[in-house]
Amino acid sequence: MTISRKQQICLEETPYYHCVSRCVRRAFLCGEDELTGRSYEHRRDWIVEKLKQLDGVFSISICAYAVMHNHTHTVLKIDREAALNWHDEEVIARWTRLYKPSPIVSRYLSGIKLTKAELDVVAEDIEKWRHRLYDVSWFMRNLNESIARQANEEDNCTGKFWEGRFKSQALLDDAALLTCMSYVDLNPIRAKIADRPEASDFTSIQDRIRHYQKTLEQTGSGAEATAPAHLVPFVGGEHQDKPTGLNFSLPDYLALTDWAGRAIREDKPGAIPSELAPILERLNIDPEAWLDSVKNYGKNYNTVIGTREGIKQFTQAIGSGRKWFCASGYSLQIYQTSPA
Repeated sequence: MTISRKQQICLEETPYYHCVSRCVRRAFLCGEDELTGRSYEHRRDWIVEKLKQLDGVFSISICAYAVMHNHTHTVLKIDREAALNWHDEEVIARWTRLYKPSPIVSRYLSGIKLTKAELDVVAEDIEKWRHRLYDVSWFMRNLNESIARQANEEDNCTGKFWEGRFKSQALLDDAALLTCMSYVDLNPIRAKIADRPEASDFTSIQDRIRHYQKTLEQTGSGAEATAPAHLVPFVGGEHQDKPTGLNFSLPDYLALTDWAGRAIREDKPGAIPSELAPILERLNIDPEAWLDSVKNYGKNYNTVIGTREGIKQFTQAIGSGRKWFCASGYSLQIYQTSPA
């Protein structure tokens, strides 16, 4: 049964959401079709470039992404406060990078004197656009519609390109965010497309590694708080007064994800190296449970990821009246149930 988006997103409880979109047609979204020999690899660039564009328009930032053969993953952070504090002119400037302004807003921008009633209409349009600019559904709509139109034009066909609505998961705490980001960044390794994170093309972890290496070569310092312009930075190092970002250090995250990628391989038994323990201890995560969470992420989790108490609080906030059951590790899985 389809769950309404308002029962999946609650900004009062968390700004972090994992979104997945899958292609409906047998033809690949990206990669190469083994039956026809036709390559769709260039479409990965379409998606990455569109993500970069949307990051500069919406008050929604990208924590992680992976562009696979027939689906995409994005981990998003919504900054509602920033959008609410934008001046009207900034809202108009951002919105009109994607859409044409309404006729009355065009008159407003051209300096034509408007009546009070007309100014009220302009104000209504601006507030409507402001709210859309921190709305996950509008972000994903802009991403998916543009890719679908380009792909249909290239394939000389019409109809659906995506199988339906994108799937979203609320990430309620640092542990859930870390697990989800690692899962997303390791998708090419799980799919046996790549054998190490730095070789995982069209992923956020490859972007971070390349940026880190470039910064290291240019400055002699890893500059933990920096990140590619389109990605949320890691700011969890020892130094204070850092900008808002992800509450982990980049070296910790890279080391943990690299180890998890090797442990996921069937020929590797998987054991937590002692040097990786601190990041898991700080987040109060059992190491073996964390590895199981990353390995079986797609099986274990559905709509919300977090602690038992966090999920209870989330359900109360959205007022869904849903039932919750333990899945594995520190997280729970959500199921739709009939009223008792």
